[in-house]
Amino acid sequence: MEGLPLLRDVTRMILDSDIIEDPKIVTAKHKVTEFRHPKELEKIFDLRIEDEPSTHEQMVKLCQDVLKYSVKTCHPMFVSRLYQGVDGYGLAGAWLTEALNTNQTTYEVAPVFVLLEKALLDEMIRMVGWEDGEGIFCPGGSMANMYGMSLGRYYFNPSVKTKGLRELPPLVCFISDEAHYSVKKGALFLGLGTESVICVPTDSQGRMIPEELEKAVIKAKSEGKVPFFVGATSGTTVLGAYDPLKPLSDICKRHNMWLHVDGAWGGATIFSRTHRKLLDGVDRVDSITIDLHKMSGVPFQCTVFLTRHKGILYKCNALHAEYLFQPDTYYDTHYDLGDESIQCSRKVDCLKLWITWKARGNLGLEKQVDTAFAMAKYLAEKVRTTEGFIPVLDEFECTNICFWYVPPSLRGKEKEPDFWEKIAKVAPAIKGLAVKEGTMMISYQPMKNRNWVNFFRVIVHCIPTLTEEYMDNIIYLVQKYGEKL
Repeated sequence: MEGLPLLRDVTRMILDSDIIEDPKIVTAKHKVTEFRHPKELEKIFDLRIEDEPSTHEQMVKLCQDVLKYSVKTCHPMFVSRLYQGVDGYGLAGAWLTEALNTNQTTYEVAPVFVLLEKALLDEMIRMVGWEDGEGIFCPGGSMANMYGMSLGRYYFNPSVKTKGLRELPPLVCFISDEAHYSVKKGALFLGLGTESVICVPTDSQGRMIPEELEKAVIKAKSEGKVPFFVGATSGTTVLGAYDPLKPLSDICKRHNMWLHVDGAWGGATIFSRTHRKLLDGVDRVDSITIDLHKMSGVPFQCTVFLTRHKGILYKCNALHAEYLFQPDTYYDTHYDLGDESIQCSRKVDCLKLWITWKARGNLGLEKQVDTAFAMAKYLAEKVRTTEGFIPVLDEFECTNICFWYVPPSLRGKEKEPDFWEKIAKVAPAIKGLAVKEGTMMISYQPMKNRNWVNFFRVIVHCIPTLTEEYMDNIIYLVQKYGEKL
C-alpha cells in the first residue's frame, strides 16, 4: 500500500504532538489556535491540485501544517462549542473503524458492527425507560431530529410514503422559541415549509411553557391546520434549558401529536443517576436524539435516534432494493439495518461508542457527567461573586454558563442610555483578542427574543476533564482582555 509510510508518520505525529493528552500537557505545548485570516492561511498551504504527485516529505510537511493551524479542540480553553475534546478510547474506535472502511447496511458486509449497533441501541432504549423500541445511528443531531419529524408525519398518515404531501392537510409542528434551528431545516427538507413550524414562548429559564403550547395547538386547529409533531428540547443550545416532558406528553396525547425530544446536548444526563432527573418524563415520549459526540466526547460523529415504536423505521423508510436486501440469502436478514435508514451508504459510528463505554463502564460515563456539572456549578458561582460579571440566569440547568462582563471602563455607567449598546461590543472584542493570542476560544451571542445583547456562553464538557483551575482561568482571561477595552 503506497500510503503506508505517510500513515505511520502521521500516526506518530499525532501521538507525539500531545494534542489528545492530559489537559495540563496540552496547555503547556499548544495554543487553542494559531489563528490566521483566510488569505494568510491560503498562502501557508499549497492548495493547488497538480498533475505530478507530491513527495513524501512534502506530504509530511502538509500534514504538520494541518496539525499546527487547526483548532485544538482538546485544549481546556476551547469552551465555545457543544463539542470539545475526544475520548482516547473513542479515538481508538474511530481509527479502527476507518481502517476497516465498511458500510453499515447489511450483516454481510458489517457483521460485527451490526451486532454492536443493535446492542448499544437496545441498552439506550432500556435507559430511556421503554419496554421496547428501536433506533439508528445518524450523521448528526440535525438529521436525527429530521428522523423524528419524518416518523411523526408517517405515524400521522402512512400514505405520505407513497402519495406524498398532496394527500395531507396543512400540517404544523411546534417547538420552543429557544429550540435548535434543525426542526425548521427539517420542515424545509420534508416539504412542509418553515411557516409550518410554530414557536412557543418559554419561561424565564428558557423552558417551553406547556400552557402556551396548548394555546398554540388549539389556535392552529381553529385555523384549519393539523398539529402532528412537538419538538421538545433537553438542553437548549444557548441556555441549556430542559423542557418539561411530562406536561408536554399529556398535551401531545390529548391532541394526538408525536413528541420528539432533541437531547443532542443535554441527553447525556441519561448516564447520571444524579442528573437524569432533568429528563423526567422521557419514558413517555415517542422519540429522542442524543449526540454522544457532544458532552460525552465520543469522536465525531456519534448520534443516536431512538423511538418507542418498534418497526416504524422500516415501515417508513424501506424500499427493498433487490441488489442489496435479499430475503433468500444465506443468513438471517433481520440483522440487515440498511432499509431502516434514509441513506444507502452509512458510516459506522457505533464502534467509537462501544469501545468508550466498555472501557469506562456505566460508572465511568456517570462520573464524567457529574464532574462536568460540578465544574459548571463552580464557574456559575464564580460568575455570581466576581466583580464585573453578570449571569444571565439565576440558575443554570445544564453546563452552559452564560454571562455579561462589564469591563472597568464601563462600571458605574449602568444608567447611561447607551450602556447596553456598549456592553454588546464587549464579548466580540474580548473573544477576538483571546482567539488572536490563542489563549481561549469562547462563544457569545445575543438573544433577540429576550432583548438581550451579546453575552458570553461557556460550555463545560466531559472531555477533557476540567478542574476548578481551568474555570478560574476563564474568569482571569475575560478580566485580562476586558481591562484593555
